[in-house]
Amino acid sequence: MGHKLAIIGFGGMGGWHCQNITEKIDEITVKGVWDIREEAREKAKGQGLYAYSSLDELLNDDEIDIVTIATPYDFHKQLVIDCLEAGKNVVCEKPVALNSAELVEMINASKRTGKLFSIHQNRRWDKDYRIIKEIVDKEMLGTPYFIESRVQGSRGAMHGWRGHKINGGGMLLDWGVHLIDQLMNMIHSPVVCVDAHLQSIFSDEVDDNIKVFLYFENGVSAVLEMATNCFINHPRWHLSCTDGTAVVEDWSCKGKMVQLNTNAEMEWADDIVYTEAGPTRTMAPRPAFTTKELPLPEVQTDWSDYYKNIVDVLDNGAELIVKPEQALRVMRVIDTAFESNTKREGIHCNI
Repeated sequence: MGHKLAIIGFGGMGGWHCQNITEKIDEITVKGVWDIREEAREKAKGQGLYAYSSLDELLNDDEIDIVTIATPYDFHKQLVIDCLEAGKNVVCEKPVALNSAELVEMINASKRTGKLFSIHQNRRWDKDYRIIKEIVDKEMLGTPYFIESRVQGSRGAMHGWRGHKINGGGMLLDWGVHLIDQLMNMIHSPVVCVDAHLQSIFSDEVDDNIKVFLYFENGVSAVLEMATNCFINHPRWHLSCTDGTAVVEDWSCKGKMVQLNTNAEMEWADDIVYTEAGPTRTMAPRPAFTTKELPLPEVQTDWSDYYKNIVDVLDNGAELIVKPEQALRVMRVIDTAFESNTKREGIHCNI
C-alpha cells in the first residue's frame, strides 16, 4: 500500500525531505507542496510537483495521508494541529515547538485524532552518534560517567530566519535540540540538573555560542557545546567510561578507543615521578602494558531509516522510533536551559 505526502515549507529542509523520500522510500510518493512564497511554489512546479494554492486546498486533498512540515519553528504548532485535525499523519521538523507547552497541545491533538505524529530527529542516525551509542549500549568501555558532545563552526552568526527570536532562532533550539535528543536517547535516566551558558556574541536577538551542562540521576554528567566562533575545534565526542576512553574527532568519524587492560596491575612507586608536568605521581604516564588501543566500532546508518520507520508504523503497526513523548522531555530540558541562563544558576529538575 502506497502513501502520498505533501510538504509544507519548501525551503532547504523541505527540498531535502522531497529528494530523500523520492530517491529512497518507494512506499511514499511526494505529490505536492504548499509554501507562502511564490518562488518556492514555482520551484516545486519545476520539479514536477503540484503547488497547492492554499493550506486549505492541501488539507482537503483526500489523496494526501502524510504531511511533512518544514517551516520556521514559530509556525509549527498551528500547522501540526490543523493537519492532524484534517485527518493527516504528520512529520514535523525539529524543534517541533518553541516550548513544551506548545508541544503538549500538539500531542493532545494527535491523541484526539488518532493520527501518527512524529518529529524529524534525523541526527539519531548520524554515524558519529551511533558509534558512541554502540560503545555505551554494549558497555565496550564499562560504565560511562562523563560525555562531551560538541558541534563547532566559525562562520560567526546564525543563518537567515534562525537569527530571529520571533521565529524560534538561536543555537539552543537549532542544534541544541539535536544534541540533547541524542544524549537523552542514549542515557536512560532522568535529567536532574540543567546549567546553561547561552552567549549572544554576534546577535542582538538569539544565542549563538552556548554550553549546556546536564546531570543525570544515574550519575552521568555531560557537557554539550554549540559554537559559531571556534577556530580550533575540540573532538566531536569525548566519552569517559570506567574502563577506558573513546574519541570521535570529527564528522568523518576518525577516532579511537583506549581500553584498560584489567588483568594488568599497575604499581605505585614511593618516589615522586618527574614529568613534563613537574613532580607528580597522579599525572605521570600510565605504563603502556596497562592499556590497549582499539578502533571505533563499525556502524551502518542512513537518515532515510526515519521514513522507513514511518511507513512500517502505518502499514504494519511497528513501534514509532521518534516518539512525541521523547520530544516533550527534550523540550522540557530546553525550557529549563533557558530558565537556567536567565537566572545564571543550575536548575534542579526531574525530566
